[in-house]
Amino acid sequence: MHYLDVLFFDIYPYLCGTVFLVGSWLRYDYGQYTWRASSSQMLDKKGMRFASNVFHIGIIGILFGHLFGLLTPHWMYEPFLSIATKQKLAMMAGGVFGLMTLVGSFLLLKRRLLNPRIRATSTRADIVIMGILVVQVSLGLISIIFSLQHMDGLGMMKLVGWAQAVVTFQGNAAQWLDGVEWIYRVHLILGMTIFLVFPFTRLVHVWSAPVEYLTRRYQVVRARI
Repeated sequence: MHYLDVLFFDIYPYLCGTVFLVGSWLRYDYGQYTWRASSSQMLDKKGMRFASNVFHIGIIGILFGHLFGLLTPHWMYEPFLSIATKQKLAMMAGGVFGLMTLVGSFLLLKRRLLNPRIRATSTRADIVIMGILVVQVSLGLISIIFSLQHMDGLGMMKLVGWAQAVVTFQGNAAQWLDGVEWIYRVHLILGMTIFLVFPFTRLVHVWSAPVEYLTRRYQVVRARI
């Protein structure tokens, strides 16, 4: 199985990362008309606000949780946060945000599949990426059960070591995953696959998050006399 470890955890991360960055750039440069969230709220508002809000809050929490948990060097939090405590926090926060994401993504997928008007305007990529997200979040929640079997945090640090080895271009990153359970490996592979297909889906609207909207001046609209 060594060659599969090298393929999926040494080579595949860089393949996915390259497609993610280059593909996003090319789509922004050559396909700006398709660079949109393509909201379907105007077609049917029933349940949309709840499902969308729960999904986005959950997935944003998961995103920043993974960034902090996997990429923050251990020495930065070692003086005040033990590995075991970090794992407990990750399990609790991941459980809450993961459950929110699962509920939201499931409702959005159900709406996209069963609502005739929404289904008619949906692309294959819309359905596939939402299905992948449902499976991925489910795997993440199931992995919490496996984490309960080793609360010392050492298993978590193997995943941290692998992620940091990949982003810092260290060779043989796959060695960090020796002894890691299958659920984490599948979760990693599917997570990287999301980055691989990212440029070909509506997820590209993440790059254009309306951050400036939070700080812009109020617009005063006056009636014409």
